[in-house]
Amino acid sequence: MTQQIAIVGGGYIGAELARSLDARADVVLVEPRSHFVHAPAMIRGVVDPTLMSQALIPYDSLLTRGRVVRARAASVDDAGITLGDGSRIVADQVVVATGSGNATPFKPKGDDIAAFRAESVRIHALLTAADNVAIVGGGAVGTELAGEIAHAMPGKRVTLISAQPRLFPDKPLAFGDALTKKLERAGVRLVLGHRAQNLQSLTEPFAGSLRLQDDSEHEFDLIFPVIGARANGELLQALPGTETSSAGRIKVDAWLRPSTSFPNVFAAGDVADAGDAMTIVATSRQLPWLKNTLLGLGKGKSIERMKPYAPWGSKAPIIVPLGPDRGNSFLGFMTVGNLITRKLKGENLFVRKYRALFGQS
Repeated sequence: MTQQIAIVGGGYIGAELARSLDARADVVLVEPRSHFVHAPAMIRGVVDPTLMSQALIPYDSLLTRGRVVRARAASVDDAGITLGDGSRIVADQVVVATGSGNATPFKPKGDDIAAFRAESVRIHALLTAADNVAIVGGGAVGTELAGEIAHAMPGKRVTLISAQPRLFPDKPLAFGDALTKKLERAGVRLVLGHRAQNLQSLTEPFAGSLRLQDDSEHEFDLIFPVIGARANGELLQALPGTETSSAGRIKVDAWLRPSTSFPNVFAAGDVADAGDAMTIVATSRQLPWLKNTLLGLGKGKSIERMKPYAPWGSKAPIIVPLGPDRGNSFLGFMTVGNLITRKLKGENLFVRKYRALFGQS
């Protein structure tokens, strides 16, 4: 009998896992949106909305043998998934990869892709009209956004504000310092080690004043809050025995299982606190492990006899373009600059890769 695998969430890990298993198992991917949202391109989409037509990719051609069910999962258990309308999808194993949410316009608030397109166009118009722009949050999204605006709209005054004393303090000093210098040369003002105290919104851009930790007040035409993603962990939180860690992520065991009561339910990607950061890079390590483990279970192997998952840890690579031409990357053992960063990500933002994955030209 063919192994039945159900996956909840068609993001980076859910979609690619479904595709990789399509020829060898009976795969069902449950995803409420009509299109895959390629998040790295959404950052550049703030300055160039024409990218949306390439970076919002329909699920229609993702699977050949399996199927994509456009619905929301209401619950999961060891025997499958219950959908919002009460119908069931039976499965031998269930993988929950519901991802995370971030501020608009980097990820949609809901399932309506047309509304997301319209919101992105609206925010681009606000940015075009603004002279003085602040970005609150010095992580990858905030840093990339500062670089994209400085590249595409060099006349604007851009301020990047972070509570951290330097960019990317968990990475080698050379990596964060190189990005700092490139941003400053591009005209970006960096305010590091100062927390913004009075954000009017954590979910969408706004205009107004910011009060920093030193009680100084600053006026901006447009303020982007980019202070980190939160996991969409509600589905897993309902399982008995699950525990939540920082940013709403779900704790998992050595085999990415969140609950001892349901040993055939796995968590992956941003929703799982497996020792990886909430980045696309984490999927490159989780995907092959999940594929091999799930197929091993389909052959009757005991999971405890299979290799546990080993996270990236502090050696996780990161690629941070500052527009299409500049940026820096940490490859786990060294920091590289403009040329390699441009070739790895900056030129195309992996758009071609994911359009090919989804069977699109």
